[in-house]
Amino acid sequence: MAIRDRALMPDYLRLIALFGIVVVNVQYIAFSVLTDFADQSGETALDAIVLWLVNGLALLKTYGLFSFMFGVGLGFLMRAAARRDLPFGRLYRNRMLGLLLLGVLHGCLFFPGDILAIYAVTGSVLYFMRDWPVARLVRVGAALLVVQPVVALPLLLAPSDTPVAFILFEAAALGDGGLLDAVVFRSIGFAFTFPLFLVVQGLSALGWFCLGLASVKSGMIDAASHPLWRRARRICLGPGVALSLLGAGIWQWGTAIPGAALAFVAAPIATLGYLGLIAAIAREPGPLMARALAAGGSSLSIYLGQSIILSSVFAAYGADLWNAVGRGAAVAIGMITTILLIVALSVWRTRFAQGPFEWVLRRITYAGLRRGA
Repeated sequence: MAIRDRALMPDYLRLIALFGIVVVNVQYIAFSVLTDFADQSGETALDAIVLWLVNGLALLKTYGLFSFMFGVGLGFLMRAAARRDLPFGRLYRNRMLGLLLLGVLHGCLFFPGDILAIYAVTGSVLYFMRDWPVARLVRVGAALLVVQPVVALPLLLAPSDTPVAFILFEAAALGDGGLLDAVVFRSIGFAFTFPLFLVVQGLSALGWFCLGLASVKSGMIDAASHPLWRRARRICLGPGVALSLLGAGIWQWGTAIPGAALAFVAAPIATLGYLGLIAAIAREPGPLMARALAAGGSSLSIYLGQSIILSSVFAAYGADLWNAVGRGAAVAIGMITTILLIVALSVWRTRFAQGPFEWVLRRITYAGLRRGA
């Protein structure tokens, strides 16, 4: 492949995933998170339609895309360490510790549904798989994606046993309280949800990590025109999206358990289709898109920026919109926030090589390392 084709697919993948993840996360920032996961009813018909589209098109798929990119990032980090003659074990340990620190702060201060801490723990397991051949990575990754719904659904769809006092505390902290009240609620929420999410999301995350690393080792990530991307697009995109929308529809307007089960099972198929579609559009960009892709390269700063801004906008200490707008309006606010962050990061990147949080993580990652040490 020509040099200009290298890394274009990861750039497009990061940018698209950032919009997908905010569509999902804003549902848990703008509204109560203490209702039953199985209850997907909306206040209005429009709310119900928005939830159906979010669950059918984005839920689990955008986390899959981000997790795939994490595996790709491990492959790129291995290349960089070998090129610079750095000790990869210490480098990777530092990176996971940096992610864990940022994830815990993010989960306690802004968004209890943080994925960075999950990536730090699960990514530590991936370290021991780094030398596996491509075929083994693919087999194990696929097996984990198959097992995940079996483990996750009973946990997520179990009846809620949240105490009434904590539900009232959520309303007081986010709907009427100040910053300290919100931080206390989020910290408690993060402490209780992290172990659950580590199991529910960790299995699928590790599966996508394996597939992402395999794509680097096989050279597929460097070749957007690879025939396997075309096959994923042709075989997985249509059926995966159709089944996801069908499952989300049954979940929304029918019986929760079979609908959610179908949506969960179809999610990896749709995600593979999305990867194939992204490969199809990963072409040399024009000037405007090139700046957007460069900003999307600071995906950590945009991801954290989304939570920092949106948690402030919806909480009482900010614009006081928590539980006060419709689902469609919340999605629009999340999308506009992401666009503004991309614009801000595109300006930032004209002066600096990295986004602010990328700089922090890099400082932690390379702390105390020397060539050949």
